[in-house]
Amino acid sequence: MTIIIIGAGGHGQVVADTLLKLEHDIKGFFDSRFHAENATLLGFPILGSEDQWDDHADSEFIIAIGSNKTRQRIFNRLNAGGASFSTAIHPTAVIGMDVTIGKGSQVIGGAVINIGSTIGQNCIINTGCTVDHHNIIGDHCHVAPGVNLAGNVTIGTGSFIGIGATVLPGVTIGDGVTVGAGAVVNRNIPDGATAVGVPARWVS
Repeated sequence: MTIIIIGAGGHGQVVADTLLKLEHDIKGFFDSRFHAENATLLGFPILGSEDQWDDHADSEFIIAIGSNKTRQRIFNRLNAGGASFSTAIHPTAVIGMDVTIGKGSQVIGGAVINIGSTIGQNCIINTGCTVDHHNIIGDHCHVAPGVNLAGNVTIGTGSFIGIGATVLPGVTIGDGVTVGAGAVVNRNIPDGATAVGVPARWVS
């Protein structure tokens, strides 16, 4: 099965590198920002935009876009149309026993996901982050590089945990939350909040 990467930005190239290390067959990229005829990236063709996905319905797709809202919108559209999704787990990632990773999710180099954790669909577990034991991470989340999630953390759908943030044991983060870079989260955060600082306080 060939794979089409949706998004040809920096993260799309990281995902391409991951898929190549796994020796998967990349068909090309979808990215509407490329208009030149016969454009290529990393030696692979730009095939158009995701609007043309059903012309390539025999391929699997992976949405390599950092924005949770954009990634979720594209995923829901393609999923409703019956598209198949690929999952990318970098060979240097460490995946513990009894870990579940949903379709379309991406686990990038150096990430650690420990025993009993559940990662939802269409998530990004980014470079060098740690997800300790028995975490539950909802669909369409992005856990940024260098994040440390302690044990028994729960993160709701569509939440973003900024680079280098730390979440202490047993904390629950709601749906659609943004945690700022370097924040230390020591208490639960309600749906839709933006939390920053040490310790983290929500500002909206």
